[in-house]
Amino acid sequence: MWHALLANRRARRSNERGVRLRRQRPACSSSTSSPPLPTLSLPDSEIPAHAVPSCGWQLGNLVPQTGNSVLQRIGHAALRLLGWRFAGAFPNHAQFVAVVAPHTSNWDFPILLAAKWALKLDARWMGKDAIFRAPLGWFMRALGGIPIRRTASHNVVDASIQAFRERPKLVLVLAPEGTRKYVADWKTGFWHIAHGAGVPIVCIALDFGRKTIRLGPEIRTDSDDTATEIARIRASFAGVTGRHPELHG
Repeated sequence: MWHALLANRRARRSNERGVRLRRQRPACSSSTSSPPLPTLSLPDSEIPAHAVPSCGWQLGNLVPQTGNSVLQRIGHAALRLLGWRFAGAFPNHAQFVAVVAPHTSNWDFPILLAAKWALKLDARWMGKDAIFRAPLGWFMRALGGIPIRRTASHNVVDASIQAFRERPKLVLVLAPEGTRKYVADWKTGFWHIAHGAGVPIVCIALDFGRKTIRLGPEIRTDSDDTATEIARIRASFAGVTGRHPELHG
């Protein structure tokens, strides 16, 4: 009898502690399912960068992801230290081309890299072959970089389309301005890659004015009117301030 009473008392205490813990901790989503993604609505949907990894916040279950929690913490800490935040969300697709703009500063790369780590996004990106030379070439490749020669743009498009056909999960990140200098016209390779592979384009805006990394909107690529669609994509970056606004094409 006494043993039964003691067991019941211990059970009640355990339940009470469990209730207190549940009240203190925010509800987190299960690791086996993805939480609802926020819709793109600036500025109301802005999410502090340090809140992104908390409570198991994650990308959609179809989006390629890494399992590196150490890099996630580093990315989270870097964004928090620099005061950057996220807004919007990636669509839940296994394949897409991510277009980053404006590209006006050397700071764009470390900000994007920290965001990639914080989100655990497994993405590939292209850069001019000069940055892949010794002694840091191996490091750039380890970060997901693919060296390209600007004189071989046609081969790059074909190779990228083939990569999407061969890989069931692939996110390719491109900067359509192609340089930090001012350019009046964007390069069109990103559109031809996405259109040829039949994958959507997701816009990523680096807004230094608001210190916000905006994820989205998603652009379909089934149209054959390249000029009109690229103009529409460029328009989605209206109001975004690069680190050097005078260089934003």
